[in-house]
Amino acid sequence: MIQRTTLLRVTRATERLRFPLKDRTNTDQGHMRRALPQQAQCKFLWTVQGVTVLLVAAGLAQGCKPDTSAFTAEIEKLKKQVSKQESMLVSLQDGNKVMQQQIDLLNGELREAEKKTQAVEAERKKLRAKLKSLSAQNRKLSKQAKQALAKSAQAAKAIRVEDKGAQTRELLHPLKAAAKATEEALARNGYGLRVSLTTNTRAVFVTNRKVSPPASLELSGFRNQYLVSLHTLPSNGTLLSVKADFERTGQSGRVLAAGPDETAEIEQRLIAEISKKLANSKK
Repeated sequence: MIQRTTLLRVTRATERLRFPLKDRTNTDQGHMRRALPQQAQCKFLWTVQGVTVLLVAAGLAQGCKPDTSAFTAEIEKLKKQVSKQESMLVSLQDGNKVMQQQIDLLNGELREAEKKTQAVEAERKKLRAKLKSLSAQNRKLSKQAKQALAKSAQAAKAIRVEDKGAQTRELLHPLKAAAKATEEALARNGYGLRVSLTTNTRAVFVTNRKVSPPASLELSGFRNQYLVSLHTLPSNGTLLSVKADFERTGQSGRVLAAGPDETAEIEQRLIAEISKKLANSKK
């Protein structure tokens, strides 16, 4: 408002100076001044205008001094925001570093898991191939077992033992245990096996002939061979049959006849020996 008033005043003063003799004429009156020359008037006007411009500029300079308080507050506010943003940026960078470390750790664990998975997959393939091979072998063995079982059944039917007159006894033990006890009893008494045939339901043993020379003129020697037959009973027991081909020998290898009672006694001795073996196996 001050600048506008100053400018108005200066303008009015200039107008007055430019036209001082507008309505005046040279009269005969003595108090009238003579008109200024035209060149002097122009020079005067330029001087007044220059002063006017300086005054206006000074007024403008004095009146247009800027109010920087709002800008200062805005700058401080922006500085605070920048500082806050920088702090957030640093926090985010630190967080990114931590996240990157976590990502690297997870990537390492993932690679290890992939390696383990590949190892497990390779092992699985290996086991699958082995299982396939074992399955094929199992089928083959199962087929062979069936064939062997069929042959065993046929062999059991084909076995014909001439054990007429043999001593027999029913045992409470299954065939497998009775056959094992028979082999042990024969070996303990010096009888090697010449023939051994065992199936699921039958077992037959034929021993070599055992020869004992005469101990003296008074005591004769002997030679003997056993035929032992075992047969499974419906009660899961075993029927034991023992037949001895027993002969006595004298000096110079002369064969002496042995009576039936003496032969039966020899057979009963073997049966008793086998029964004793089975009884001891339970203890």
